[in-house]
Amino acid sequence: MLCASCWARQLSADELDQVRRDTFVRTIPAGGYVCMKGEAVDYWLGIVDGLAKMASNWRTGKATSFVGLSSGSWFGEGSLMKDEPRRYDVIALRESRIAYMKRSRFQHLLDHSIPFNRFLLLQLNERLSQFIGMIEHERLLDSDSRLARCLASMFNPLLYPGSSLELRISQEEIGLLAGISRQRVNQALHKLEEAGLLRIDYGTLTILDLAGLRSFGE
Repeated sequence: MLCASCWARQLSADELDQVRRDTFVRTIPAGGYVCMKGEAVDYWLGIVDGLAKMASNWRTGKATSFVGLSSGSWFGEGSLMKDEPRRYDVIALRESRIAYMKRSRFQHLLDHSIPFNRFLLLQLNERLSQFIGMIEHERLLDSDSRLARCLASMFNPLLYPGSSLELRISQEEIGLLAGISRQRVNQALHKLEEAGLLRIDYGTLTILDLAGLRSFGE
C-alpha cells in the first residue's frame, strides 16, 4: 500500500522506514468499527484492502453515510490537525485490513516533509470537492443519478489510488453508501446497465463508461 501511495513514494528511504515502524495493520470484520465518533484521534488511517464507509450514527437512532472508502485510501488527516475528538464513525462494509499510522509520525511528516504537505493540500481539496458535489447531487438529482455519482466517486485517482474499473461490491453495500434501499439500488443499476455505463455480475460491477457515470442525469 505504501508503494502505491504517492506521498510515500516521495519520502527518503530513512523516512519510509520510520513510517513503516510507526504503522501497524488490523483486520476489521464486516460491520466492525475502524474508528468511532468521540474517541481520541491517535492515528492516520489507510485501507490496505477492503471497503468502509464514513458515517454518523446518533443516539436517537438516526444515521447517515458520508462517503465510501476503498483500497488505497488514506483519511482522517483533518481530525489529526485539530485538537478535538473524532467527529464521525468509520465502519467496515466487508472484512478489511486497515493501516494505523501513529499521530507522532504524521506530525513529524507534517513538520518536515514538503511533498507530504503538498499531498495533504491536494487530498483536502479533493475531499472538499467531493462533499460539495454530494450536497449538490442530493439537492438536484434523482436517486438513479445519485447512485451513478456515488459509484463514480469511488474512482478518484488521488483519493482511491487502489481502485480498478472492476469493483467488488454488493448491492447492499452500494445502498449503504448511497443511502437508498437495496431494491432501489437494483432498479438503478439495471437502468445504468441499459445505458451502457456498467456491467452487472454477481458481487461485481465493471465500469464501462466512467465519464458517463459522472455526468448521468445532467
